[in-house]
Amino acid sequence: MEVSIIMGSISDQPIMEKATEVLQELDIGYEVRAISAHRSIDFLFHYIGQFSQRGFRVIIAGAGGAAHLPGVIASKTLLPVIGVPIKTATLEGLDSLLSIVQMPKGVPVATVGINNAANAALLAARILALQDDGISKKLASYIKEMEKKILTQDINKGIKQ
Repeated sequence: MEVSIIMGSISDQPIMEKATEVLQELDIGYEVRAISAHRSIDFLFHYIGQFSQRGFRVIIAGAGGAAHLPGVIASKTLLPVIGVPIKTATLEGLDSLLSIVQMPKGVPVATVGINNAANAALLAARILALQDDGISKKLASYIKEMEKKILTQDINKGIKQ
């Protein structure tokens, strides 16, 4: 396993599945867990303590509301942590975004857009690709396919500029 995907609640699963879809397409190993930074902190610390021996190299953490999960994880590991702010009913995810992006000095968390777990997986892949040519090639192919798809949808085909 190279990526640990952790969500604060099982209700975040539909959003975080977008990360698993990208990682599957890129053939990157991952594990998914639902562990609350507020309701199961001791277990979370135990799980974080296993990161290195389990082979994780990047962590993706999704959380809504107060969204402490990514920051708590980042405070307990040297591995890169990518935070996914989850949209909430109260503030449309702005609360989650601000909670994750406003980490104090010394506790960095890379942050993607609200509900954008797919981008978190792509960022994780880019990090892993720095030391893995296989992932780098798969990522380059993924990006090329994305370009082809958008070009087939181009409504201005043939219009000269």
